[in-house]
Amino acid sequence: KVLAENDQLRKETDDLGPRAELDYWRQRMSKFSYLTDQLKSPDVKAVLGVLTAAKSKLLKNWRVLDVRITGAANEAKDNVKYLYCLEKFCDPLYNSDPVSMVDAIPGLINAIKMIQNISQYYNTSEKISSLFVKV
Repeated sequence: KVLAENDQLRKETDDLGPRAELDYWRQRMSKFSYLTDQLKSPDVKAVLGVLTAAKSKLLKNWRVLDVRITGAANEAKDNVKYLYCLEKFCDPLYNSDPVSMVDAIPGLINAIKMIQNISQYYNTSEKISSLFVKV
């Protein structure tokens, strides 16, 4: 179910700010971290051992799901890491008057540029464009 939600398009209102993006990825990181912790549990390892011993055909599906969950967890963790650096630049957008906000814009743009250049997952034009819309 979590993987199916992961594959769906996000529906957002037009008035969300950049903090909503960070909150979204924090929530996803939490979900997928929980799942990866469950996959490492002794109970799951025991079941996998039985399936391996039985040479079950379910192992192929299991490995596909495991790779997808691990990939989604890594994406969420990486995105949170990079989006977190925007938080200090976003505070003036939420807490200042329009004139005072202007001082924060160059730092915010540079931080987004850094994310676009360095991030393994967040460097797509769709994600960067969505972030700029929120800003």
